[in-house]
Amino acid sequence: MDYPALAARIAALTDGEGDTVALMATVACEVHHSDPRFDWTGFYRVVAPELLKIGPYQGGHGCLVIPFARGVCGAAARTGRAQRVDDVEAFPDHIACSSSTRSELVLPVRDRSGEVIAVFDIDSDLPAAFTPEDEACLDAILKDVFAREVAA
Repeated sequence: MDYPALAARIAALTDGEGDTVALMATVACEVHHSDPRFDWTGFYRVVAPELLKIGPYQGGHGCLVIPFARGVCGAAARTGRAQRVDDVEAFPDHIACSSSTRSELVLPVRDRSGEVIAVFDIDSDLPAAFTPEDEACLDAILKDVFAREVAA
């Protein structure tokens, strides 16, 4: 995976854009098509206290609503920490939005003030598909896109 090229492409495409949904749509598309391991790629937005709703994504249908108290996405939102799960069947309270998902990487998405505004969810139909490098590089991309200052 060529993360520097992906980061540069996303930075160029999102330069000057301040609309969160447009940013999410662009990131989801670019990340999804960057690696064949990524079977479903998208955002769940914080829309109310302790509640996530589906945002822009690529792949098959996703769950529409996820409470912070449930699943891998809920754990990332609740704790504010990345969740890298090698085997979703072994994750307590995993929500099976797709029966083909075997492993998952979910990263909290923070705005400039540090508030969690969403989670970025990547599913793979391969077990143990995600590495610490995936986690670190994708987290850096998310910080660059969602926590930067945008000129009004």
